[in-house]
Amino acid sequence: MSGVLDEMRASARRRLADLPGGEPGVGDGEAFPAALRGRASLSVIAEVKRASPSRGALAPDADAAAQARVYVDAGAAAVSVLTEPTRFGGSLDDLEAVVSAIHAPVLMKDFIIDPEQVRAGALLGARAVLVIRRMLDDVALSEILDACERYAVAPFFETHDGAEVADGVARGVPVIGVNNRDLDTLAINTSTATELLDGVPEDRVAVAESGYLKPEGVRPLLGRCDAVLVGSALMTHGDPGAFIREVVACR
Repeated sequence: MSGVLDEMRASARRRLADLPGGEPGVGDGEAFPAALRGRASLSVIAEVKRASPSRGALAPDADAAAQARVYVDAGAAAVSVLTEPTRFGGSLDDLEAVVSAIHAPVLMKDFIIDPEQVRAGALLGARAVLVIRRMLDDVALSEILDACERYAVAPFFETHDGAEVADGVARGVPVIGVNNRDLDTLAINTSTATELLDGVPEDRVAVAESGYLKPEGVRPLLGRCDAVLVGSALMTHGDPGAFIREVVACR
């Protein structure tokens, strides 16, 4: 496991005791994949992210709810919210604020290592949670996937190589993301997604992640995946709505 993932695992472990208590109501585990499904066009998962490990502060004082409303009004199909505080400046407060502000499904983007995090995300209204395959051994992964089923949230199964993609397919997860970012070096290579997305069958939702800094950069993805996740570019763009509209209009 890379140093970044080790650090994020430790951060997640420290925060377990502070998770809100309570049992979620009846969720809708299909809401997130249903909002994205279809490769005839490219859906946008627009991210609320205050900072990143590679670029530092992006928009530390952003109003998470207002940012999410701009995204959805521009045509984003779903919104991702970073809730990790140490390197991303996020919080569960941001998640709760965004869920309350929009009708589109929300992805809780954190470093999930324990089923309790899945429960807390569902409690606060997340319709999907990030599940990084590289971060979890088989036992922990099975426990988290079981929790996703129990609490009716979709696992966003993040992969970084062909073996991880194949594992997600074999496990039947509904959403498989391919991250262009190397978790060891934090370097980005957008050819990673274009090389690996063909391994995701059309009955799953395929998502390309990281490195799409301009709308025209998504064109190689057309017809190869259902959605693209964009974060840093939107948080630093003067008109994030225009960026989203241009991506959604790509054909």
